[in-house]
Amino acid sequence: MKKNQHWSEMGEWSVVWGMRFLLRVYLWFGRSVLQFFLYPVVSYYWLVNKSGRAASLDYLKRIAKFQPALNLNGTLWDSYRHFISFANAIIDKLAAWSGALSLADVDYQGRDSLMDMLKQGRGAVLLGSHLGNLEVCRVIADLDDSFRINVLVHTKHAEKFNSLLRQTNQNSGLNLIQVTEITSATSILLSDKVDNGELVIIATDRTPVSLHPRVSRVNFLGDEAMFPQGPFILASLLKCPVYTLFCLKQQGRLVIYFDHFSDSLTFPRKTREQAMQSTIQNYAHRLEQYCLLAPLQWFNFFDFWRV
Repeated sequence: MKKNQHWSEMGEWSVVWGMRFLLRVYLWFGRSVLQFFLYPVVSYYWLVNKSGRAASLDYLKRIAKFQPALNLNGTLWDSYRHFISFANAIIDKLAAWSGALSLADVDYQGRDSLMDMLKQGRGAVLLGSHLGNLEVCRVIADLDDSFRINVLVHTKHAEKFNSLLRQTNQNSGLNLIQVTEITSATSILLSDKVDNGELVIIATDRTPVSLHPRVSRVNFLGDEAMFPQGPFILASLLKCPVYTLFCLKQQGRLVIYFDHFSDSLTFPRKTREQAMQSTIQNYAHRLEQYCLLAPLQWFNFFDFWRV
C-alpha cells in the first residue's frame, strides 16, 4: 500500500456491475449458492489484495493490544476471518437490497425514542460508519411509507445504486446522495429533508475526498487517527437531534443500535475548534466501544491511522 494513500484512491470491490451479478445469484438461488460463489472470491481477494490485507492486520493488531480480552492476535488467520466477515456482510447487504429482510430478522436497541420523534414530524441526523452493515437501514426505510432515509455517500455510482434499489423495490424509502464535499447547496438540500421529517445518515469514519480536507486528530484504539469534521459541521447547521447508528451481526441476528448523541450540535465561534475536537473525540470513543462488540466487522481496509 502506498504510504498515506487515501481510501478513495483504492477503488471499491463492490462496484455496481459486480453487485448486480451477486444480487441476481442471491435472488435466483438463495444464500447458500451465493456463498459458494462468494467465499472463493473473497479468499482470492484476501490473497492478492496486499494493501487490504496489510490494513486488516494493522487494525487487528491495534485492537488486540487495546483489548486483550478479545482473544485476537492480529495473525493471518484473524485477517482471513476478518475478510470472511466482510463476505457475510455483503450477503446481508444483498438481502437488504432485495427486500428479503423483514422486521422479524432485525433486533433494535433505542429505536422507540427515535420513532416517536419522527412521528412528530422532526427529522434527525444519524452518524454512521463502516463498522457493521449500514445497508440494513433499508429495513428502517420500509418501516413506514411516510419515513424517508437519505444516505450521503462519497461515490460516483450513487445514482446507479439508486436505480438498482428501485429495480429491486419500487417502494424503497432509501435515497443515496452523492457528495464529494459538503457545500452550502448540500446543507440547504438536507435542511429541507430534515424539516420534512426525514433522516439523514452520514458516514463519519472516512476523511473527505477534497484536496484540503477539514479533519481532527483524535485518539482511537490507542493511537491518533484522522476523523472528518464535515459530518459534525453539517449536523450543527441542520440544528436537529443527532444519533449514532450501528448495525452489527450478533449471534446470527442483525442488531441496529440507535444512541442519542446530542439534542443539537453547536460550535460557538470563540471555542469552535475546542468544541469540535471534544465532539469528535466523544464520537471516536463511542465508535471504539462498538468496535469492541464486533471487532471483525470493521470494514475500513485501508491505512486508517495515517497521520
